[in-house]
Amino acid sequence: MPAGTLYRGREGMWSWVAHRVTGVLIFFFLFVHVLDTALVRVSPEDYDKVVATYKTPIVALLEYGLVAAILFHALNGLRVIAVDFWSKGPRYQKQMFWVVGVVWVVLMLGSVYSVLGHAFRVLVGS
Repeated sequence: MPAGTLYRGREGMWSWVAHRVTGVLIFFFLFVHVLDTALVRVSPEDYDKVVATYKTPIVALLEYGLVAAILFHALNGLRVIAVDFWSKGPRYQKQMFWVVGVVWVVLMLGSVYSVLGHAFRVLVGS
């Protein structure tokens, strides 16, 4: 690895990339959310149609993806804060990356039923 580089192709670089990607995805969700909420003032009937489409299993999977993006972005943001403001942060950034990954996986597994439960009920018809 060239001198002076900490992240080139390693955990820190991938963490940086994932942090930016999840941030952009969250931004676009918020943008669409503001637009569809504003639709209620323009046409309540069309708003009701849009909200009805949100109750489909495919949108439930997208919601799960949104939860995944928000959780990773939040946990990785805490890691970034630790790297920036803790004097030993840069030394332990690799380990913190893996801790963030493990905590993220555990939280995502724990949220499967609460986020996707209604989609499974729709699919089985109960």
